[in-house]
Order: sequence, then structure tokens, then C-alpha cells
Amino acid sequence: MAGAAGVAIYPLAFYSSMHLAGVAVGTVVSLGSAPIVSGVLERIVERRRLSGWWMLAATLGIAGSAVLSGAKMHDAPGEALPTIAGVGLGLVAGGTYAVYSWSAHRLINRGIGRAAAMGAVFGLGGAALMPVLLISGAPLLADAQSFTVSAYMALIPMFLGYVLFGYGLTHLTASTATTLTLAEPAVAAVLAVVIVGERLPSSHGLE
Repeated sequence: MAGAAGVAIYPLAFYSSMHLAGVAVGTVVSLGSAPIVSGVLERIVERRRLSGWWMLAATLGIAGSAVLSGAKMHDAPGEALPTIAGVGLGLVAGGTYAVYSWSAHRLINRGIGRAAAMGAVFGLGGAALMPVLLISGAPLLADAQSFTVSAYMALIPMFLGYVLFGYGLTHLTASTATTLTLAEPAVAAVLAVVIVGERLPSSHGLE
């Protein structure tokens, strides 16, 4: 149930974070904070010792998120409040991402099959999101292009991505798996600049 709640909350917080703070900041904060929460969960609940490599990755994730967010607010003071709100929602997204990853990993470790564990967590979470789809999903069916993009997003980045993520959870801890997904915000930041046209401020803006 905790994992399903995380699945339901995550996309609402994640996409709202990108809407308010931009694709680069929203993605970096959301996914950069997830490994930290995963590690804390494992340390507190499972009494698992966190490795030095995890500490280094967590430190780099926090530093990168802070620098990128601070640079954007300094470069565009008028966007400070939306950026702060976006960062807050990104932290919520990161926390819920960690919760459902950790929950799925716990189920798998207790002998539940990978497909059953991931299906239960994402099935219940998806069912909880159905009212949101009914209320706000009309634009997805407005034309053929919107429907095609929606179908692609559902089948390739989401379905295939989470099938592979579930496979990874059968061999790795949740904190390690979410740390490896830090490749995603790096790619998202590049795509935000190259495709979306966002501008990442240079470091001199923080001086």
C-alpha cells in the first residue's frame, strides 16, 4: 500500500515540478533526491550500512541539485517562487519514488515474484490515478498526434523502463538501483537544452 501510494503521488509531483521549475531542475531534484531517501529508508528500517560510494553519490546529487536550482533562481529572480515550489514538489517526487522502489524491493526479497510485486505496486497506484485521468486526460485524445505521443510514453519510457527497473531490483538494493537512475537527470538536462530550448545558467551567476 505504501508503494502504491508512492506510485500515485510521484507523477503528480514530478510533472508539476518540471512545469514550475523547468525540465532540467525538476528532473535533477526529483531523481537526485530519490537515492538519498532510499538510503535513509534502508538505514532506518533495515539497519543496512550505507557504503562510502553511496555517500559520495548522494553528496554529488545534493550538490548538483543545489547548484542548478540556485543558478536558475539567481539568473531569473522573477521565477524564484515557481522554482522554489518546483524544487519542493521535486523533493516530494523523489521521496515517493524511493518509497515505491523500496516497497517493491521488499516484496521481492520476501519471495514475491518480480512481476507480481511490480504489478501490484503499479497496478494499485495506477488505479488510484484513474480519477485524475478522467478529469484531466481529454487532451491526450484530442488528436492523433497527442494519442500517439501518449501511447509511446506509456509503452516505451514507462512500461519498458519499469520492467527493466523491476529486473534491476531483483539483483540490487533499492538505494543502489535509484542511484544508478541518476543517469536520467543528466540525460534530461541535455535534452532540456538541446530539444526544449531551456538555458542552463553558467556558474558565474552564483558568484
